[in-house]
Order: sequence, then C-alpha cells, then structure tokens
Amino acid sequence: MLSALVAAGIPGSALAQSGSDSNQIRIGVTLGGIGLFGVAVEFRSGDHSIDVNVATFTFHDVSVSVVGKHYFGAGDARPFVGAGLWGVLGRQEASSGKVLLLRVPVGLDWRVTGDHFLGGAISINKALAVKRSDPDDDTPVSGRLIPLPGFYYRWQN
Repeated sequence: MLSALVAAGIPGSALAQSGSDSNQIRIGVTLGGIGLFGVAVEFRSGDHSIDVNVATFTFHDVSVSVVGKHYFGAGDARPFVGAGLWGVLGRQEASSGKVLLLRVPVGLDWRVTGDHFLGGAISINKALAVKRSDPDDDTPVSGRLIPLPGFYYRWQN
C-alpha cells in the first residue's frame, strides 16, 4: 500500500502522522484556550485521543479541561474536532466561584519535526452551570456561545 501511494506521487512526509500510530502520550504547554497558560497531557490511540489540560488566567483561578478528540487525514498537518467539559474554580478575597462549560474545539495539529508538535484551535464554549462568588448574585447562566482561541506545543513520548 505504501509503495502504491509513493508511486502515485504522495510524499513520504504526508504519511508520517497517520491514524495507524499506536498508543502515544504527548506532554506540552498551552497558551490561550482555557487559561493564559497551562500544561497538557494527551493520550492518543490512532485517530482518537483524550486531552487533559490544566491552566490559569491569574493564579487566583484554576481551569481543568477534559476533551475527547478525533483527528482526520494523514500527514504532518492533521485537522481535529473534539468535545468535552471545562471547569473553572476562581477565588476572590474570601469567596470563590465555579463554572462548568461545554467545550468543542476545532483545530489543526502539525508535526514540526520528529516528536515535536504545534497546534491551534478555536473552541466554542457554552456555560452549563455557574456558582458565582457573590452569594446574592443569582443571575441565570447566559446562553451565548463563546469562541476562544488556543495554541500549544507538545512533545510525543
């Protein structure tokens, strides 16, 4: 099969990041998305993965996201789509607030060289539940969809 694709004019680098890859772990750093910066661990199996990200915006909050992703195509640059949950816990003086969001990222993962990857995504987010830091604030959850960009670097084990 590989020889047929090479004979058809498809360069070998386009086959480098195929869905037939075995189980892998990727570790990296994030910029944007669920926080100003954070760390991520991705457990990949073929074209599917579970992406766990922990980040912060101000060091007075912590964000945790767990997303299932599906990668498409073969090659060094692979688009992906995912769905998962994002939780944020923030502290403000003596009180704290919490929010749970639905997160749907759409992005591109690029194998720069060997075991090094860069990627970016736009995540569409929707609040599911909110506990505000002000106990007297009972404003209902907004129904708006909020797009947030995020970028990452990952190293594959």
